[in-house]
Amino acid sequence: MSDFVLQAGSNGLWYGTFKHLPVKHAISTRLGGISRSPYRSLNLGIHTGDDLANVIENRKLFCQALHLDFQRVVTAQQVHEDKIAVVTAVHAGKGAANYSEALGATDALITNTPDLPLMLFFADCVPVLICDPVRCVIGLSHAGWKGTAARIAAKTVIKMGEVFDARPQDCLVGIGPSIGPASYEVDDSVMDPFKTAFPAKWPCMLKSREDKWMLDLWQANRVQLEEIGVVPEHITVSGISTAENLDLFFSHRMEKGTTGRMGVVMSL
Repeated sequence: MSDFVLQAGSNGLWYGTFKHLPVKHAISTRLGGISRSPYRSLNLGIHTGDDLANVIENRKLFCQALHLDFQRVVTAQQVHEDKIAVVTAVHAGKGAANYSEALGATDALITNTPDLPLMLFFADCVPVLICDPVRCVIGLSHAGWKGTAARIAAKTVIKMGEVFDARPQDCLVGIGPSIGPASYEVDDSVMDPFKTAFPAKWPCMLKSREDKWMLDLWQANRVQLEEIGVVPEHITVSGISTAENLDLFFSHRMEKGTTGRMGVVMSL
């Protein structure tokens, strides 16, 4: 059973957390914001075409629910690749209210600096939240199919070790709401990179159903984390598909590309 739960913040805003992650973190829903359709209502993505003032207010509401300082939030310009940024105090506030100031071409953030919230944005792609409670290090990865095939989640754990001496066996991981395997039909252009990246394990990620291939990004991220030494019992998958819960979450695929973004935040 997943230990992912939805709860209300101090300002009544709903968000999800993993019980086993011992750091401040949250995954937003689409509820409780001020954006209008097709971004209704808690859209946290500045790059979506939504009104900038509305998105900034939504981000502030999300941070208020968690008692986080919006002015210190660090974000990235996500490009579906595998670059990982090491975030320090000098980056505080980068991208919080201005997309051009977000860390460029980056899909994962790591830090050991307290009170420095890391935030990335999602609408079907997989949020991977990582914490080494022994060395007080956190990492947050944006794993779409390209990032997953490039093993960005595993690379984030490895980078945490190289920079901060984090150890895979100490890391706790939450795999958040994202498109589920029952909704993610793919073709050869997606299948082939996974067969190359996971030559022995791809059959557990790609399932044939009525002559169609369905991709399990949750399993693909779990497999790569276990392969580098993350303990299976330390990995929790929310099991919630964004594509099947449009009342709670944005879905890029189900909403034909015009929609908002959930935010995922972590802070020591």
